[in-house]
Amino acid sequence: MTASDLSPPEAETAETSEESESKSPDTQASPEEPELLPLDIIFEILKNRRRRLVLNHVKQQEDQSVDLGSLAEHVAALENDKSVAALTSGERKRVYVGLYQCHLPKMDDAGIVDFDRNRGTIELGPNADQLEEYLDTGTDQEHPWPQYYLSITLIGAGLFLIGQAGLYPIGWLQPAVVLLMIVALSACAVAHARTLQE
Repeated sequence: MTASDLSPPEAETAETSEESESKSPDTQASPEEPELLPLDIIFEILKNRRRRLVLNHVKQQEDQSVDLGSLAEHVAALENDKSVAALTSGERKRVYVGLYQCHLPKMDDAGIVDFDRNRGTIELGPNADQLEEYLDTGTDQEHPWPQYYLSITLIGAGLFLIGQAGLYPIGWLQPAVVLLMIVALSACAVAHARTLQE
């Protein structure tokens, strides 16, 4: 073997290291800025109710890690519409296994949460804020639409029964009340539809 036999691979190694050094700043995101998630990943994460429940619960903990066991109990209680104390061991285990094997690793891969399998802890990841605009913002809490509809219906039914009892002094007042209730329900439905579009 001569020195000339060894030089081409060394030259190739030098070229590939120079190429990788020149490509790495362009292809890697800076550690300060999280990489933007594609919409299909965002919607894949958010389409599952259990993952949305996990995200909401971890966000509520405010910079604290969440224990996998307590997270599984919380999610199981919400899914089964029970208190944590009323859960069976099978309900707890089903949610725990699902979170451990499927949901948390998928959320960890996307950077939504940081899931430490060894310690069994979950924290918000660097990409969690990117999902905020797609989550429910609580507009139903600001406008309790079922109560609006129920109120209009009860008032209308009461006024209609008063008319049926013959307590209106004018005969045309009963059809006017029915028409007024139809208009009120329609206006409420239009307002509800507009808030859903916003």
